[in-house]
Amino acid sequence: MRLSRVLAIVGVVIFFIGASMLLATAVSVYFADGSVWRLLLSAVLSMAIGTGLFLGNSKRLGTQDLSLKDGFGIVGFSWFGASLIGALPFVMTGTIPNFSYAFFESASGLTTTGSTILANIENLPEGVLFWRSFLHWLGGMGIIVLSVAILPFLGLGGMQLYKAESPGPTKDKLRPRIQQTAKLLWGVYILVSAICFVLLMIAGLNWFDAACHTFGTVATGGFSNYNSSVGHFSSPSVHYIIIFFMFLCGISFSLHYRALVGKPLAYLKQAELRFYVTIIALATLAIYLSRLNESIPTEQNFRESLFQVVSIMTTTGFGTSDFELWTPFAKMILLGLMVVGGCAGSTGGGLKVVRVLLLFKYLKILLNQQLHPNGVFVVKLDGSRVKREVIQNILGLFLVFIMLHMTASAFLGFLGVDILTAVTATLTCLGNVGPGLGDIGPTENFLAIPTPGILVLSVCMIMGRLEIFSVLILFHPQTWRR
Repeated sequence: MRLSRVLAIVGVVIFFIGASMLLATAVSVYFADGSVWRLLLSAVLSMAIGTGLFLGNSKRLGTQDLSLKDGFGIVGFSWFGASLIGALPFVMTGTIPNFSYAFFESASGLTTTGSTILANIENLPEGVLFWRSFLHWLGGMGIIVLSVAILPFLGLGGMQLYKAESPGPTKDKLRPRIQQTAKLLWGVYILVSAICFVLLMIAGLNWFDAACHTFGTVATGGFSNYNSSVGHFSSPSVHYIIIFFMFLCGISFSLHYRALVGKPLAYLKQAELRFYVTIIALATLAIYLSRLNESIPTEQNFRESLFQVVSIMTTTGFGTSDFELWTPFAKMILLGLMVVGGCAGSTGGGLKVVRVLLLFKYLKILLNQQLHPNGVFVVKLDGSRVKREVIQNILGLFLVFIMLHMTASAFLGFLGVDILTAVTATLTCLGNVGPGLGDIGPTENFLAIPTPGILVLSVCMIMGRLEIFSVLILFHPQTWRR
């Protein structure tokens, strides 16, 4: 890995994060919320740090394309660096004086996790609330994918960045040049965001509420500017709009692009999407039936069940009701959905639907091999044979996911956190979901977690967002050899 090249690109990312703070500053000016100068100082300081990193290392950029090691280094350091810089507005405004907790809030925003340590969100300055939600939108499609689009101006290629950051077991290039792919994905992302924003405005939300909830919905993040999340709005139309866009953004954005250019049948041809819809339908039905004895109106029961299933499945984390009061059966289903997550190529987290589907297909083959030892069986997806190394990578990721979950949960237990809170806190952070059970339920926050645990969970969120291996590989000695 060529560290100077890596730090130069990280500087560009940090500068962009700082420049984005100017939007939050403008919102602060509009509302006269008293945080203008501190937000502006955060922006200036961040841009100065980014500029310093770039200028101090730009002479060694050269004309060579980035290596795979460089790509992993840029991805890992950019997400950690962006999370650290993103914490500045919280610290500078006094919203979260403890930097460890501010880092957690920032990482939660950028990784679109939606977990929070804030108890009374509604008392925060509007500029800070906007920044908190805007972090979701920045991280939703991936800061690195956005950076890929501007790398040509630096004379560098970006395929290695896209390979390291883009979610899912396979990469879907829409255009031969990766910069074109990044721009197309961001174009779709912006279009979907604009439509969601307009519909929420039509449904009765003011521009600020519509913007904050659009950021959280399209990025499948989950930060709301109200303590009761989406449950603050009593309008069913608002709930259904958010359900639709959470569902939409849990699907691969490359499929949305193909539909927009006249190929809507692409939706029907993908096995992952069919499995995604099936899981949501069955989970909603199961939870709906489990709550029939609660004397809830039929439509409300259906809406709340569907909302929470889609919210957890897509790892958004919004809520319209306290699901911790639901039946144990319903809560077990939601815990399972936390692991599955959204589709590959979406803004959702988790293991991804396609990986779970391939694991089921592989399990079926293993059973067939027991019955027919001499038979030859292959895993197929959408009519194509899946390479053995893809299955091996999925099994490896699943194993590492379990090991990390057990290790982090045990660490939280060592700190005195009860087992239900520890297990679900780790699961929700690794899966980038948001709420859990116990002391971190949908109406609670992570403030009860000790500082060392908060730092571990912050790392879990970033590792989950980068699908674990992109961070673990930074600890491999060969990564640092030229």
